[in-house]
Amino acid sequence: MISLKVKKIAGAALLCLMLIFPAGCSKKKTTFAFPPPQVTVTKPECRDIVDYQEISGNTQAENTVQLLARVEGYLEGVYFRDGDIVKKGQLLFLIQQDTYQAQLQQAEGNVQNQQALLRHAKTEFARYSKLYAQKAAADTDVENWRYQRETAQAGLLSAKAQRDLAKLNLGYARVVAPFTGRIDRRLVDPGNLVGSAGSNTSLAALTQIDPLYVYFNIAETVIPPYLKDLRTCAALNRSGPKRDICKFPVYMGLATETGYPHEGYLDFAASTVNQSTGTLLLRGVFQNRNGAILPGEFVRVRFPLGKKHPAILVSQAAVQYDQSGAYLLIVNPKDNTVERRDVTVGPVKGYSYVIEKGLTGNELIVTKGVLKAIPGGKVNPVLAKGSPKDTCKGTTK
Repeated sequence: MISLKVKKIAGAALLCLMLIFPAGCSKKKTTFAFPPPQVTVTKPECRDIVDYQEISGNTQAENTVQLLARVEGYLEGVYFRDGDIVKKGQLLFLIQQDTYQAQLQQAEGNVQNQQALLRHAKTEFARYSKLYAQKAAADTDVENWRYQRETAQAGLLSAKAQRDLAKLNLGYARVVAPFTGRIDRRLVDPGNLVGSAGSNTSLAALTQIDPLYVYFNIAETVIPPYLKDLRTCAALNRSGPKRDICKFPVYMGLATETGYPHEGYLDFAASTVNQSTGTLLLRGVFQNRNGAILPGEFVRVRFPLGKKHPAILVSQAAVQYDQSGAYLLIVNPKDNTVERRDVTVGPVKGYSYVIEKGLTGNELIVTKGVLKAIPGGKVNPVLAKGSPKDTCKGTTK
């Protein structure tokens, strides 16, 4: 028992000595000043741009026609392959012509007969008029030949009209292309009776695919002012030669294409805004020489809202967002302090945003190392390669 108490007392004494005299000598702590983080900065880019509206539209053929059999007869021949590109005036269908050739000959003969009757009536009227003046003929004879002459004249007019109708019917037996375009499949095979009982038999559909129309609608809030000039140009073009200066550009791209590789021009704007949708209908004209674009396709349309104007652009990587909206991190060149700058972002131009409000054009904007750039802290700014050297002038927002 005594030895146990002695051990406890000795242990307590040792603990007190350790607390009173700590082991070793404590070293003085040294603090290190870390250099400010390095970030990449660039100046805003200033250039003249054009604002565009990008919307959806659909293609439509400039001309479409359903070819019909306008006379009755058996279909003798089809002179195209389904899906061919046919030229204006090219023979497409031939309906049996024998009957209509015979009717034309009959009408020609009737015309000649009426011409002979008219010549005879004129001769007799002139002869009896002379005899009546000599008191050698009765006035009833003169009046009779006057009647015969006028009847022959009316008969000749009727005969010529019948001849013209016979020519038309003979012409209708040849169905030709009214314009150059792509023809659809034939709906009637040779040997079938067409145009019977006064009905117009559909033979095929023909569509003009070059040029091609593109219809689209724009909101009334973005209607460009130059559309007033478009209506003026349309009136001028109707009254005289077309003016190329009135061809306001418009661009189009298919769903399978990148960007807007097809360039056309606006040629029509509706005269009123649709009250139910608040939009204005526009139409563009595009060349389609290879026939790659088909009527009825949905396309992407891009058209300018006005003329070129100066603008400030920054890289998309530099624009940050939070609950307050878009902002940029700006480095103050005096003390390399980071500042937050709220901005209003406009449309995208390539890999840059148009900054509509918030910049003057001569700031240093952080583009890389944004996580290291803390507002109020210092940084080591390094100007990026290719950064604009000059500051923007006259583009203060």
